[in-house]
Amino acid sequence: MPSKHKQKHSNNIEILSPEGKLGVLLPGMGGAVSTTFIAGVEAIKRGLGLPIGSLTQMGTIRLGKRTEKRFPRIKDFVPLAKPEDLVFGGWDIFPDNCYESALKAGVLEKTLLDNLKDVLEEKKPMPAVFNKRYVRKLNGTYLKRGKTKFELAEQLIEDIERFKKENGISRAVMIWCGSTEVYLKPSKVHSSIESFEEGLKDNHPDIAPSMIYAYAALRCGIPYANGAPNLSVDIPALVELAIEKKVPIAGKDFKTGQTLMKTIIAPGLKARMIGLKGWFSTNILGNRDGEVLDDPYSFKTKEESKLSVLEHILQPDLYPELYSDFYHKVRINYYPPRGDAKEAWDNIDIFGWLGYPMQIKINFLCRDSILAAPIVLDLVLFLDLAQRAGLYGIQEWLSFYFKSPMVREGLYPEHDLFIQLMKLKNTLRYLRGEELITHLGLDYYYDHI
Repeated sequence: MPSKHKQKHSNNIEILSPEGKLGVLLPGMGGAVSTTFIAGVEAIKRGLGLPIGSLTQMGTIRLGKRTEKRFPRIKDFVPLAKPEDLVFGGWDIFPDNCYESALKAGVLEKTLLDNLKDVLEEKKPMPAVFNKRYVRKLNGTYLKRGKTKFELAEQLIEDIERFKKENGISRAVMIWCGSTEVYLKPSKVHSSIESFEEGLKDNHPDIAPSMIYAYAALRCGIPYANGAPNLSVDIPALVELAIEKKVPIAGKDFKTGQTLMKTIIAPGLKARMIGLKGWFSTNILGNRDGEVLDDPYSFKTKEESKLSVLEHILQPDLYPELYSDFYHKVRINYYPPRGDAKEAWDNIDIFGWLGYPMQIKINFLCRDSILAAPIVLDLVLFLDLAQRAGLYGIQEWLSFYFKSPMVREGLYPEHDLFIQLMKLKNTLRYLRGEELITHLGLDYYYDHI
């Protein structure tokens, strides 16, 4: 449990020490992302691999001036829980243990999984809250039963409390690693805690399973992040509940694969004032995510998330000559032979000086779960840090990890990967009472600055 001894810094931010175990609760525990994450952490614990892709484990942070040459590892700079302290639990619509599920996912090699078989077989999911209405391509068999969605939420709360008690933990984080749900727009039932709870009791159709998980987590005082593009916690009622319970939340949709490339390339085009005529993106993938997205209603949710990125980065209202009428198309095709080894193609039509046309072609052969696993680890550790530092509500500084970052009403989301990273690191500096880095640099050249 967190230490009663608090670390206090010059900005008066007090951070409880991360003592004891930290629970990690994963809706979608048997999926490719969750099993790759869990097996990966267990492999790292045994010295069988490195946490490549994890900012918390491998990243550094500059402190002070460049001449001071202070570049500690992030994990040494802020008081984070250690991977060895993580205890895994979760829910899935199938009863397979993590070893069986990881074999079926086909992301990690069997030789590695066999080395972890003893610990992975011990990790078994709890029955899930699921309704085929919201994920039409899956047929769950390991499900909770309840007359109302409120009853299902209460069952999840009982699961959480039992998990904490059985594992002797006082802190936990929940990360939604379940499938993409059908497209839903915010409605009246999402407008307040009262209307949402009434909707749970009335089985309102606009309350999807991921919202029930988010509600249960927040009721238990557990930070929650949404790794899929569905609304989930991104509704006024649950933002209000997070603030009331003083719990940090973040989302949505893990930034991996093709969209990661967009948030790297598009800021470069904008920085150099290079125009855009069109950006055509297509993908093939064959895992459970690909199967789910083969349903047009789930794809609509994902499409909304993917399409919003360029609009916010390029700001066509500010640069109409460059970006006012670019054409953006996204396609995802389910192709079972490829499994988790996703392949993405981008054709980018750009123009430069005097309007002369040019092109960029990208062929990204990636593995979605390999890219997502370190994101899950970082979100677990950073959300736990946020709670121990007294931060609550939307954690915009974690936008770095999401395709559709949550922001306060009235703000536009920041999608530029490099600005997002600066925001994240400056937040860490702020929490530790260090000078924020602006990259001005004139003070190196002029004594009076």
